[in-house]
Amino acid sequence: MISSTKNPKVAAAARLRKRAFRDEDRRFLVEGAQGVREALDAAPIAIDTLFVEDELHELAIRARERGIDIVRAAGPVMARLTSTITPQNIVGVAPYVDVTLDAVPSTGCVAVLHEVRDPGNAGTIVRSADAAGAAAVVFGAASVDVYNPKTVRACAGSVFHLPIVRDVPTADAIAGLRASGHRILAMDARGSNSLYTTDVSGPVAFVFGNEAHGLPQEVVSSADATVRVPHAGAAESLNLAAAATICLFEHARRRGSKGESLETLIAAAAHDIRSPLTAMKGFGYALEKRWPDMTDEQRALMLTGIVHDADRMDQILHLLVDAARVSGGTLEPYPDRCDVGELVTSIAELQRRDPEHPAIEWAGDPGPYFLDPVRLKTALLAFAESLVWWAADGPIVVRAASADGMVEVTASRDGSSVDDDSAEGLFQARRPGTGGGSKIGLFVVRAVAEAQDGRAWATVDDDRLTLHLSLPVA
Repeated sequence: MISSTKNPKVAAAARLRKRAFRDEDRRFLVEGAQGVREALDAAPIAIDTLFVEDELHELAIRARERGIDIVRAAGPVMARLTSTITPQNIVGVAPYVDVTLDAVPSTGCVAVLHEVRDPGNAGTIVRSADAAGAAAVVFGAASVDVYNPKTVRACAGSVFHLPIVRDVPTADAIAGLRASGHRILAMDARGSNSLYTTDVSGPVAFVFGNEAHGLPQEVVSSADATVRVPHAGAAESLNLAAAATICLFEHARRRGSKGESLETLIAAAAHDIRSPLTAMKGFGYALEKRWPDMTDEQRALMLTGIVHDADRMDQILHLLVDAARVSGGTLEPYPDRCDVGELVTSIAELQRRDPEHPAIEWAGDPGPYFLDPVRLKTALLAFAESLVWWAADGPIVVRAASADGMVEVTASRDGSSVDDDSAEGLFQARRPGTGGGSKIGLFVVRAVAEAQDGRAWATVDDDRLTLHLSLPVA
């Protein structure tokens, strides 16, 4: 374990807290488990060194298996590498991921940040752009650095998911985006056009200004329209990140997704998130108020429940982000060598945290296959959840086999509550209040499969419900 902050590896990483050294090395720090996890899920893997206190941390094990340099570091070293009051116990070092303006897709929605100085606002906008399926985010030359540690934390890993353009003068960004077919909309609290009555379909660039001063007149006058977000109440204006999020999702809502509006998906996802969130709050309240009176077993049970519900929320957010990417035509699969048997085993271990969850058994050809393991895991989790709701007897059995350049993965269970004719309805997005189970899980699985030239469907045979996922081998 490294305990000295003067260690060469530590010193080389710590200097990246300053922009001049980041630009010199073209590397930046990724603090915390969420950002590191997203970096490991990116393709190619967007991280080359990982500092950890616990070398048995789940992410440290994953990183080691992928050949990433693991550095075990003591608490004072981790404090030196992070910029939070409570030091993170895991910090990655990643190479720069920004692209040039001409790499921005000519379709979809782009967020342009003009003199946005607050790292939290900037990072939140990147996160919202990712969730809304936006095409890119452009950081104007006078905006905060996207690689500022606070900005990276606020991005929560989304910096690895969509094109980021950095240090481009706003006038050049507007000219370049207009040349590629984007309409330029300047966002202003006193804009002459309402967001909800303005045509924001097709390629659009929203230009967002400084938190205190908004957009200067020269930027406003260069736009195709000046747009405001209408709001009621006594508040003078919305927070910049909130206003940007509304704009980005309004674009996504208008764009729609295979006949289902994003509004339906967001409402359904919000409904699905509410239950685990409520449970987590209840557990947290009980632990805070009754900790001295609890037994170790009771504490462990509640902490396990919190982890289980956090995993459930993470799954829903993955589905929502992928739905937005499919809707915007920006979904990109990241194939990797994937042992389906090992993946199913890990999912089975995860679900054992819930003592009432049926067993998950593996009974197929493990491969390995060349597939996107992250999205396959998301699909299998959605399959397992649906089989809990719509089939009642015995274990969930997962199989996989390949033929004619395709891999078919199935999950099945006895005691189906639907027949073969109505099984197709499980893949439709549903609004809250329309029955049990996830409202978006299988819908998103099918959309992601079709975006990869695959398919997803359900069959019922002798009271056994089987969910199928067929994907081309990359």
